Amino acid sequence: MLDKVVIVGVGLIGGSFALALKKAGAVRHIVGMGRSPEVMARALALGIVDSATGSPQDAMRGADLVLLAAPVAQTGPILARLAPYLEEGTVITDAGSTKSDVVAAARAALGERVGQFVPGHPIAGRESNGPDAALAELYVGKKTVLTPLPENPDDMVERVAASWRACGAVIHKLSAHEHDKVFAAVSHLPHLLAYALVDDIASKPHAGLLFQYAASGFRDFTRIAGSSPEMWRDISLANRDALLGELDAYLAQLTSMRAMLAASDGAALERVYANAQRARHAWISAIENARDPDSGK
Repeated sequence: MLDKVVIVGVGLIGGSFALALKKAGAVRHIVGMGRSPEVMARALALGIVDSATGSPQDAMRGADLVLLAAPVAQTGPILARLAPYLEEGTVITDAGSTKSDVVAAARAALGERVGQFVPGHPIAGRESNGPDAALAELYVGKKTVLTPLPENPDDMVERVAASWRACGAVIHKLSAHEHDKVFAAVSHLPHLLAYALVDDIASKPHAGLLFQYAASGFRDFTRIAGSSPEMWRDISLANRDALLGELDAYLAQLTSMRAMLAASDGAALERVYANAQRARHAWISAIENARDPDSGK
């Protein structure tokens, strides 16, 4: 059991981590840190954290584990504030959706003590934000990707992994570079597209009429556009190069499909649609089989 966990940013991600650890009986005391006194007061009122402080020195004293659950652009400044009070036995991890920039920020802020930082990324979320959005079950059955550094001691990597497993997560490991390439394609690009579509609709002179008739398909496609703009601004910029590559490939696909449509080439359009349908069915089937290994027998 962990004696003391510090969570910097007690919103959906950090708050759900806290609630899950508490539910599992894996921690004795959780301290919250954040920019907003109102948010901290709400996290206390909801029982997400046991205490809150604005003092890095107080927060870090005797901490077993620190989770950074703030926008990735804040990683460097937060670590710089915590670094003077980082005790030898404390491990810091994060929940950022990009990893190469986070690793660079950690190296700059922590220097020779970077081995006490184990980068991580829980693959879970909702479009809601703040402490009220936190759920103890958010990570159950979901992946958490760790991107350990060469300097990380095995016991510190395992402490982080065990904490996420206590939340119900399944641990995967990638390099920071692999992580950023993968998530540019399957997470960061979809968010950019969802934001772009809603912004385009909202900017039209007859937006009210369009939204009046938007139904489940539009809602499903654009659900993630309800996520934090600040967080996704930082993620987009932090993973710019990989995201630009995926965006260019998608633009090429759109250009190709536009030509099919302009030529009234129904057969070509149907081939694209059918291939996408097969791929999506296979993906969903793989997810369901992973949840229930006996389902295919």
